[in-house]
Amino acid sequence: MKKVEFSKQNILPLDIKEVSKIIKSGWLTHGKYTDLFEKELRKYTKAKYSILVSSCTAGLHLSCLAMGFKKGDEIIVPDMTHTATAHAVEYTGAKAVFADVDPITGNTNLNYIKRKITNKTKGIILVHMSGIPCQIEEITKFCRAKRIKLIEDCAHALGSTYKRKHVGNYGQTGCFSFYPTKQITTGEGGAVITNDKQIFLKIKRLKAFGIDKDLKERKKAGVYDVKSLGYNYRMTDFQAALGFLQLKRYKKNLIKRKKIAKKFNKLLIKTKNIKFPKYSNDNSYFIFPILCKNRDNVLKFLKKNKIFTSIHYATPLSKMSFYKKKYKLKLNLNKNSSIYAKSNISLPNYPKLSNLEVEYICSKINQLSKK
Repeated sequence: MKKVEFSKQNILPLDIKEVSKIIKSGWLTHGKYTDLFEKELRKYTKAKYSILVSSCTAGLHLSCLAMGFKKGDEIIVPDMTHTATAHAVEYTGAKAVFADVDPITGNTNLNYIKRKITNKTKGIILVHMSGIPCQIEEITKFCRAKRIKLIEDCAHALGSTYKRKHVGNYGQTGCFSFYPTKQITTGEGGAVITNDKQIFLKIKRLKAFGIDKDLKERKKAGVYDVKSLGYNYRMTDFQAALGFLQLKRYKKNLIKRKKIAKKFNKLLIKTKNIKFPKYSNDNSYFIFPILCKNRDNVLKFLKKNKIFTSIHYATPLSKMSFYKKKYKLKLNLNKNSSIYAKSNISLPNYPKLSNLEVEYICSKINQLSKK
């Protein structure tokens, strides 16, 4: 085996040809493909509204602004997530409060959330770790009862569903990432979905400087009003073309991801000293996560055998210097998050991963477990 890459994009010659056409046309910003990609995303997720943005981080920030989060507010986020989730809260002046997670899935749940609720709690950002849907229905009911805003961080979860409903449709907004390692990519890029028209209109305005009319809506070139402070969080049209073309064929690729995950499950289910979440057809399998003791030894062994992996994530947010110092957080604030952070490994899962490569990865993990 030469080597097994952690991630490979599903970009075809047709995609490159179409992107090249757009670049040659001279019209590089919001155009035909921006509209097509947003429409296809609505169709795929069954959300009423969608907005393309420059990154998932931008989508989370815009969502926090649309919720009205401000200084003095507390927003609960999982301790195990990318720092972007908490940063989006901090950008608004609100405080990120870190909830513990399940030690197997890495997802937070209602019990851990309830422990962090105060009279200052105004919102919750849920993360569907590795594509595994959270206990979203009961958390949604809780939020409605308490009048708490809910944002879903779906950076790992394009294609994930809960009771046949695509994640991102339970909260006020759902935010997606199209980073190069994700299920589809636009290089950098992201999107927000919502079923609330007012939230949609607010985010649409905020992502483009607070301007009241986009190019198509202006009766005269250059004539518009600025209704509020806004940002330049737009996606280019050639990025949108790349995303649109991949999303059009994503259903087939998602089936491949699930087949690969099933094979991992079958070949590793009896392996000693590792654990992983139970297989679920609701999971989009951004990666195949495993948990093991002596992670450094496992990573070194896999790398020695030319198997490249990743970690999501190695440090809980509550242990990151910025947050630890700012809020004077205890060293072991969330026990399960610390356990998960020390033991998780992300195995590759992408449509171009062959059966032979999956078997090779599993054979090496099984070989190590017997030592």
